[in-house]
Amino acid sequence: MREARRPDSGRRGVPWWPLALGLCLLVFSADRAQSAVTTVGVVNINTASVEELQLLPGVGPARAQAILAERKKRVRFNRIEDLASVRGIGDSMLDALRPHTVLVGPTTARQVTRRRPKGASDAKD
Repeated sequence: MREARRPDSGRRGVPWWPLALGLCLLVFSADRAQSAVTTVGVVNINTASVEELQLLPGVGPARAQAILAERKKRVRFNRIEDLASVRGIGDSMLDALRPHTVLVGPTTARQVTRRRPKGASDAKD
């Protein structure tokens, strides 16, 4: 009986560890970058600009424009729950936005970078 041979790919001797190390560093740095920036303060959804609305968690340029369009249509938001009529904002996103939004007063929100203690994880107990 003949033994089956794998075709030679011509890649013998190519070290795999630099690629694996680079991939690990990329994943680790992406995780650190995402979890290090947080928003503190509140955004007044009746007076906020597009840039200020983007400080809200989960709100990017398109959703900020949608919020402004809804505000223009309504003249003003009377309740935080009125944000649910904006396309892309459902119940779970509304729950995430609620602690960061107000209807009156100044916008005080800003993004801050926080260092996590060494060995800290994002897992909740």
